[in-house]
Amino acid sequence: MTSPASLANTVTPEALAALRHDMLRFATLQLRDSHLAEDMVQDTMITALDKAGQFAGRSSVKTWVFTILRNNVIDAIKRRARTVNAGDYVAEGESMDSAFDALFKANEHWTPAARPADWGNPEDTLREQQFWTVFDACLNRLPENTARVFMMREFLELDSHEICDTLAISMSNCHVILHRARNGLRRCLEANWFSEGAPAC
Repeated sequence: MTSPASLANTVTPEALAALRHDMLRFATLQLRDSHLAEDMVQDTMITALDKAGQFAGRSSVKTWVFTILRNNVIDAIKRRARTVNAGDYVAEGESMDSAFDALFKANEHWTPAARPADWGNPEDTLREQQFWTVFDACLNRLPENTARVFMMREFLELDSHEICDTLAISMSNCHVILHRARNGLRRCLEANWFSEGAPAC
């Protein structure tokens, strides 16, 4: 049986440094603010080292550390939500409906040099790093508030009631925003990943 002391020894600066890139990517996608994301990652690493003795080994070090990061990100989103007018979500969604094509027009397709070489089977792409690079690019092209609602639901795994309470939006508005976000991601991925015949710009 592994002792608590030996488990704590697995939470090291080196182990956290190996996770830093993924942590920063995760926080940046959620917060849309590279400086704030950097702060969240640093705070998470400090907290993880301080609480290393609490790591019980019931999950991987990565899962444990990302749980800390997730909680820090949720707190940051809640603080930011106090300064965002709920009407901004409605206005952004209406704008997205009327001008969605233009959202991706500046770079509707990958250049020949950047375009993934092997399109493969759509199911197989989920395991490919290139797919997630394209997915991140599509996610970054969504309007900020729309992306935030989507990521709170799908990345941070908050339920709809938690999202509505945090952002002070109605349940119906939340569902509409999630629908727009999923539709936007689908269209972007179809154009930039799954559509073999899509012309490159």
